[in-house]
Amino acid sequence: MGKYANDAKMLLKHIGGKENISAVSHCATRMRFVLNDTKKADIENIEKIGIVKGTFTQAGQFQVIVGNEVASFYNEFTALAGVEGVSKDTAKKQARQNMSWIQIMLSHLAEIFTPIIPAIVVGGLILGFRNIIGDIKMFEEGTKTLTQVSQFWAGAHHFLWLIGEAIFFFLPVGITWSITKKMGATQILGIVLGLTLVSPQLLNAYAVAGGAVAPVWDFGFVQIKMIGYQAQVIPAILAGFVFAWLELKLRKVVPSYISMIVVPFCALVPTVLLAHTILGPVGWAIGAKISAVVYAGLTSTFNWLFASIFGFAYAPLVITGLHHMTNAIDLQLMSEFGGTNLWPMIALSNIAQGSAVMAIIFLNRNNEEEKQVSIPAAISCYLGVTEPAMFGINLKYVYPFLAAMIGSALAGIISVASGVMANSIGVGGLPGILSIQPQYMGMFAISMAVAILIPFGLTIIFHKRKMFSKK
Repeated sequence: MGKYANDAKMLLKHIGGKENISAVSHCATRMRFVLNDTKKADIENIEKIGIVKGTFTQAGQFQVIVGNEVASFYNEFTALAGVEGVSKDTAKKQARQNMSWIQIMLSHLAEIFTPIIPAIVVGGLILGFRNIIGDIKMFEEGTKTLTQVSQFWAGAHHFLWLIGEAIFFFLPVGITWSITKKMGATQILGIVLGLTLVSPQLLNAYAVAGGAVAPVWDFGFVQIKMIGYQAQVIPAILAGFVFAWLELKLRKVVPSYISMIVVPFCALVPTVLLAHTILGPVGWAIGAKISAVVYAGLTSTFNWLFASIFGFAYAPLVITGLHHMTNAIDLQLMSEFGGTNLWPMIALSNIAQGSAVMAIIFLNRNNEEEKQVSIPAAISCYLGVTEPAMFGINLKYVYPFLAAMIGSALAGIISVASGVMANSIGVGGLPGILSIQPQYMGMFAISMAVAILIPFGLTIIFHKRKMFSKK
């Protein structure tokens, strides 16, 4: 009998038995079930199982938070249940049968950005480091920067731009690659498509918007402007999906013996043409409008209201999966304004959720069983992974979740009102300050303090007064 045999047996029983499992997989901390009937899952008894730290349903999957032992537990569970595990991608596909079209759309959006987020995080950290050594005057009585007094750091500043440019200016290449990978189209052709959007021979769309005259491809009867979409998100998404859709359709009708020649040509050439005549201009206009509306909300007289609503509502958005759309908005803000003032509020929300868990740790400091769940949850939350904290602790008691939402809203107001801007999407939680532009780090530190103290204090007050308590 394995170490987790009893817990696995209890989970199988309360999840509705083997016959209720359509698919099962696992990630770093969670078991992911696609259930035939989600109503058969006895959530109350599942959460009483020793190894289980919480449950939630997202993207059509019933997810059970186990923690770092998930791989070993998963192996014992699948052996006991007599079910074969599947890959996360397969489970996601099967889970779509339980999702609305909006959830499916958001799931696709999340899967597009997930593979490229590590590059964006690295790029943001690099830009932040370059700002510190190249823009902050820390030497010779505050008159010179580090790059001005050191040739080594001047060289490093120049060299690091190579990476930053590769990540952000050529972002459309990553997006079109990710879409073709996800849709099952030819990935190298996705990369080629992305390169046709950012080729050096193309004049940047921002330069055209500023009045520059773009050269043209002259076909005699028609001329097409040679405009590039460097750092643009929506043109790349539109082009990527059109290409993948066209290639997959062609594969079904073109005979296999000429498929290698016909399909790539007939999918890529029309898509590139559409990208530079319709998809690019339309996508650029949509992206500019979205970023303008969001930026106006964050810089207007009523920015405090926008910030309070977003800060308060972000954690519930995570539960629904709607938070994935913020990645596209952040990237659009970065391309339009050289940074994002939306992402800092996301980092603050993570900190607030972790701080509420810290209060639970304090209130249950003599409860060893509770601490086994809450301490790892708080640590992971402060490092940007909120699920164990939100689903394992805060939503279980309710009042810590509400306290964190209030603290997040207040911290967001301070951040937005003081104009805090991040270089890019970064590591969530406490390390998020590394992605903040240097001139705003002080105010962001104050916002972080609010996101720590307010949720901690409110959680204790709500507990003592038995307010908003679920149990």
